[in-house]
Amino acid sequence: MAISGVAASPIKYCLQLPVQCPGLREKRVSVSNLGRSRSHCTVSTQKYHPRRMPLVKCAMEASFGGSTDDSAAIFPRINVKDPYKRLGINIEASEDEIQAARNFLIQRYAGHKPSVDAIEAAHDKIIMQKFYDRKNPKIDIKKKVREMKQSRVVQAVTSRFRTPATKFIVKTSIAFIVLGALTVLFPTEEGPTLQVAISLITAMYFIHDRLKNKLRAFLYGAGAFIFSWLMGTFLMVSVVPPIFKGPRSLEVTTSLITYVLLWVSSTYLI
Repeated sequence: MAISGVAASPIKYCLQLPVQCPGLREKRVSVSNLGRSRSHCTVSTQKYHPRRMPLVKCAMEASFGGSTDDSAAIFPRINVKDPYKRLGINIEASEDEIQAARNFLIQRYAGHKPSVDAIEAAHDKIIMQKFYDRKNPKIDIKKKVREMKQSRVVQAVTSRFRTPATKFIVKTSIAFIVLGALTVLFPTEEGPTLQVAISLITAMYFIHDRLKNKLRAFLYGAGAFIFSWLMGTFLMVSVVPPIFKGPRSLEVTTSLITYVLLWVSSTYLI
């Protein structure tokens, strides 16, 4: 190579560059004939060994059990009797959640047969219990009563009744008890017609005494009497067996049922 009329031989440089990548100790670059000549780079490397990064625990491990690299790990809840607690799920869990918990635990503790058997037993017990509950649904009486009380029909009916003073309750009770006693003790061949008529007048009187309205007392009294007599007749024919003996036992028993319903109407109906 000629530089300003002076002959010179090509210059060779050897550079050592530090390398930060793990597994590469050094990199040698040989540069020949700087300028117009091409650069020849030789890189000597060693095999790269990637580091093993720690696994990130998934959210399922927090619920169903910890993770471990030991393939023969023992299930920590193997002796828990409650199948839901053994699988780490809630009693309201769906079938998909139950199956997911079972699959996760089986995969985690597959190397320990007693653990796998305990997980399978809990899973089978839960599935069978849910199947039985679907086939034989339980009747929640408290829930049914609560639903009935919250229905519009029941609320509309109960809103028409109100508890009066104790003195008034005692007075109406005595009046209808006397009518019932007269009906049982002195039955007639025509039936307890007189006692039933007196019960209608008594109901109207007590309703007027509470509401202070003659028209409402008449309408409420007549309606309560018709409903009570029809209900008493239906109960005697279809539900209640004969209580008294004699040709007029049906009329007497129907009258007693009518007295009870009239007492409720005249005492609590508003």
